[in-house]
Amino acid sequence: MKMNFNQLSTFLAVAENSSFREASTQVHLSLPAVSMQIKQLEERLGVALFHRTTRRVELTPDGELLMISARKAIAELDAAFERIQRVADLHQGNLSFACVPTIAGALLPPILTRFSRDFPGIMIKVREMSQPDLLTAIRKREVDFGIGLRPDAPTEFEYQPLFDDDYVAVFPADHKLAGKRAISFRELSKIRLMAFNASHVRAYLLEAAQKDRLSLDLSYEFTHVNTVIAMIEAGLGVGILPAIAVPRGASTIKALRIVRPSLKRSIAIVKIRGHSLSPAAMRFIDICVPLVSAELSAAEPRA
Repeated sequence: MKMNFNQLSTFLAVAENSSFREASTQVHLSLPAVSMQIKQLEERLGVALFHRTTRRVELTPDGELLMISARKAIAELDAAFERIQRVADLHQGNLSFACVPTIAGALLPPILTRFSRDFPGIMIKVREMSQPDLLTAIRKREVDFGIGLRPDAPTEFEYQPLFDDDYVAVFPADHKLAGKRAISFRELSKIRLMAFNASHVRAYLLEAAQKDRLSLDLSYEFTHVNTVIAMIEAGLGVGILPAIAVPRGASTIKALRIVRPSLKRSIAIVKIRGHSLSPAAMRFIDICVPLVSAELSAAEPRA
């Protein structure tokens, strides 16, 4: 017997609501149309599915049996539709995410290349943003997720850790610091410094210096990594940069680990707590995590 799934859905609505009237509202049909569908279904099956009274609608034993089977069938169909839709979403659709600039240039190229090769139908929009703007974009659902810094305190966001990134002191290759293996905060306090992304790094550096009762000469602050690198090469001062932002294989500059205390930031996938990501976003993250690990493992020591 070929089953009419419209009739089956209407039957479940009546069974779950114990009311033809409430079922008609749920399935967006008139009350006579709901009654007709149930009547046609009962005639096809040759059994009564409901006991009808003026006050109540109750399932018959045959109706109980059909309800159990119908629920299982529709649940399996819903699951199948969801699987098919997920496959379709990975062949065509859109993916939008935000990323702090120091990470975008250093790590995204191989990840985006791999994702575009595997899912050429997905249109990708990457927004390079400072950490505060990144969080705002995620909060407003302007992007699916972000790749940025993980704060120490709990927030409205969920974080999937990617890696820890040290801050390093960067200087010209012929600088007097070139022979050292690391540099302490006390030594940094005697040097003219240049900070990147002043709103975040400046506060971080000053807080760390204050703990050791030191003062730092943060004479210059710049927004873009390339500007800081250019100023370092020109001999303006020593730059404080995330290690990931230091160009690999550069012969004109060198980097030193900062010790006593060491400084680092935690980089993570950021999304709204409890928010479900699209299949494309989840697949991108699945690709991102191992590739980031491989990229960092293959990187030359930066300090």
